[in-house]
Amino acid sequence: MNFRYVAIGAALVAAPAAAQSNEAADQAPAVTVSGAVTVASDYRFRGISQTDRNMAVQGGITIAHKSGVYIGTWASNLAGWGTFGGANMELDLIAGYKAKLSDTGTIDVGLTWYMYPGGAAKTDFAEPYVKLSGMTGPATLTAGAAYAPKQQAIGKWYATGADAAAGTYTGPGAKDDNLYLWGDGAVAVAGTPVTAKAHVGHSWGQDGLGPNATAVAPTGAYWDWSLGADVTLDRLTLNVSYVDTDITRRASRYLQPSFSEGQDGTGSIAGGTVVASLTAAF
Repeated sequence: MNFRYVAIGAALVAAPAAAQSNEAADQAPAVTVSGAVTVASDYRFRGISQTDRNMAVQGGITIAHKSGVYIGTWASNLAGWGTFGGANMELDLIAGYKAKLSDTGTIDVGLTWYMYPGGAAKTDFAEPYVKLSGMTGPATLTAGAAYAPKQQAIGKWYATGADAAAGTYTGPGAKDDNLYLWGDGAVAVAGTPVTAKAHVGHSWGQDGLGPNATAVAPTGAYWDWSLGADVTLDRLTLNVSYVDTDITRRASRYLQPSFSEGQDGTGSIAGGTVVASLTAAF
């Protein structure tokens, strides 16, 4: 699961869209501040564990203007593969603009700057994104694209995990880009606090390891997906989801030992698992 946009979503749902009527805009506060704190059994970023299949504590805050402009930040602990050169924390800086396209449709464009405080050099990278959302009956549908232009942090510096373990660069200074396309669906179950959710995404990037023996799309191209449900009571949301990818151990063998639980070349960090999380919004 990727909980990065929980706090941002909370703020943007509350914040008025740029295209709403003047009367409603006059009644709404010019600026809203909101956020969320999450405890999760695993931090899965695009299907891959960033905490070595261990727990994560995450939080974010968003400041949104009624014009549709917003800024925010989000953070999570890391472990194992997700540490990007020794960092034990991911800190994202986010800025964007959300506008209403119709009574039920919105567009959201922005940029996420991924930071890894305490990690090795050349870990941070930027990724612009765009999302289109709409409602049809009880269902909310979202389609998104995130494209990180060529940067050293996501370049193919190591062709294999063995090269990374030996500290032998095969492409020092290399730059690569990354494209991620995804679709989300959510359906509220009438008369209950339950919302069924589904996600599918596809990544295209380098088929090797970056300067810190990690990668945004470690096998070059892969699918991730999840199925689950939210149970929301007031400001608390419990989510339980099954998360998986199509990355097999055979397909990722050349990335070992980096791409594994404990980074010992054995346990998978991309296999199917159930992730549970509890989020408190404020």
